[in-house]
Amino acid sequence: MKLAHCTWYEVADYLSSKRGILLPCGSTEQHGPMGLIGTDAICATEIAGRVANVTNSLVAPELAYTPAPFNTGFPGTISVSAGLFENLAREILTGLHAQGFERIYVLNGHGANLEPLRTAMAGLPEGTVRLRSWWDFNAVNARRQEFYGSWEGMHATPAEVAITQATTRETRHTDADAPPARLSADYIAAHAGDKHGPPAEHRASFPDGRVGSHSALATPEHGRALLAAATKAIADDFSAFTATI
Repeated sequence: MKLAHCTWYEVADYLSSKRGILLPCGSTEQHGPMGLIGTDAICATEIAGRVANVTNSLVAPELAYTPAPFNTGFPGTISVSAGLFENLAREILTGLHAQGFERIYVLNGHGANLEPLRTAMAGLPEGTVRLRSWWDFNAVNARRQEFYGSWEGMHATPAEVAITQATTRETRHTDADAPPARLSADYIAAHAGDKHGPPAEHRASFPDGRVGSHSALATPEHGRALLAAATKAIADDFSAFTATI
């Protein structure tokens, strides 16, 4: 259930027996010719909601305004500084903890969030926060590899597009039909965590917004399979995390 859809009486009743909550984090940025601007936030929020249903837990409102400066050369991207996001995340985590949520599970959907989130959570008592990206799990990556192989790429990936197709809406664009340039292993290693260059340089290098990702391979059926794999893996991990209280 969504925290925002609860009354305070319901939250108080929840906290009488449970102390875990999920906090989805995404972004508001371009995702190639057929990816939705809110893809990262949609993926994290949809998976978190399914995990909450399985585990009978609460989901906090998602954080969708996050750092994506390299994509601001594309219409629709809204980026905030890493410092601002870090401070906001720290205050939200601290506030949730002060309200009685002793186990906060941050479910991430955007690589550039990871470093600020790790810094933000460092100030809370050890074991209070667990940070995971929805693609961190073997079962999820097995599906990504099965469906797309190396065409998963780094940005506007077919996996995340497939999830939005299954949960939100399906779009198509002829610019996505042809595969993008393949990425080298050296490029992937050097740019992990969304360490991309300035906006103009980034758009010049990846003019349609895809970074080695063949988005057109996505299907709603793939999205449903990925959602099922992620929900099961993350529900198990969340349950183990909250069981430590």
